[in-house]
Amino acid sequence: MNATPVDWSPALALLAGSGSVTLLILLGLAWRWRGASRRQRLAALTTLALFLTVDLIAFGAFTRLTDSGLGCPDWPGCYGEASPLAARESIHAAQQALPSGPVTWSKAWVEMTHRYLAMVLGGLILTLAVASLRWRRELPHCWLWPLLTLGWVIVQGLFGRYTVTWKLYPAIVTAHLLGAQLLLALLMIQHRAYQDQALALGRGLRTAVGGVLALVLVQVALGGWVSSNYAVLACQGFPTCNGQWWPQADFAQGFTLLRELGRAHHGGYLGWEALVAIHWAHRLMAAAVALAITALAVALWRRGAAHHRCAATLGGLLVLQALTGIGNVVLQWPLAGALLHSVGAAALVATLVGLLARREPRSVTVPQAAERPAWRAPQQVVLP
Repeated sequence: MNATPVDWSPALALLAGSGSVTLLILLGLAWRWRGASRRQRLAALTTLALFLTVDLIAFGAFTRLTDSGLGCPDWPGCYGEASPLAARESIHAAQQALPSGPVTWSKAWVEMTHRYLAMVLGGLILTLAVASLRWRRELPHCWLWPLLTLGWVIVQGLFGRYTVTWKLYPAIVTAHLLGAQLLLALLMIQHRAYQDQALALGRGLRTAVGGVLALVLVQVALGGWVSSNYAVLACQGFPTCNGQWWPQADFAQGFTLLRELGRAHHGGYLGWEALVAIHWAHRLMAAAVALAITALAVALWRRGAAHHRCAATLGGLLVLQALTGIGNVVLQWPLAGALLHSVGAAALVATLVGLLARREPRSVTVPQAAERPAWRAPQQVVLP
């Protein structure tokens, strides 16, 4: 029996298009940094990749919030085509059959634009990995970081595929969101290494930053679980939930991971109390994270003027997250507020990872002057 031939033309067209855009970006970067050292060029490319990752996280949130995740129900193309323009007849037929369904002209463009951006980012990260491996002696960090980033962006691509082909399976959607945060962290570590800015945290405070980062990532996962299960409006009102300080909630059903969207583990529909449990867990964790970030910001502020900017950034992001989180409930999930909430979470992760990536100041011993008494201890000088 002969196997059905695979049509690779849409994938090749997507690769050609994204590769052309990536090449144009690289040529513009080369022109902008002509005459610069290799290290400066790699630093600029890392910064650009980091910026595009933040943009992609924001656009991914927009795709999710506008219900555009299935705007093109196949992968990597759209109805077997490289763009919605070529697939317009299939999109029109799907929209005619179900006008309020997941496939519309605008949703197809949103979904495919998200994929285009992801492929361009992948091209930049591939370029960064190849260049870093070639010029690894000039890197301020281990050359394995760019390779690890490249490996992870490939995993992210697979998550993106299964998000579509598994019809917005909540666990896959949440993993895709967490994967984007990990990609952001990997690029942030490399970005900080090029900046080479020292900040005296000390072992205790550095451990505290790591602990807060872990809490924030758990909260991001819970937020992704809320969004992927459409549980944002399961709790009406604030600070109570549906008029109760401790609402009736089914945590066992709500946090069953291996199930389809809207379905319980036994195959029936997901109950309302399960959605309440998902939302309520996110709120409870938000209170713990807020206390932890506040304590960390106060500790940083007390360390002196060099730490004030970091403390103020954490405090400002915490206020943004609180206002947008409450606004999502009170104002019935406005698109702008929900987008800011997603971007604010990414900014928190980037800020905390950036703190951890800052090196400690180096101490060196200055030799004693000849006229100093021999019994005097050498003077310690802290270098930035």
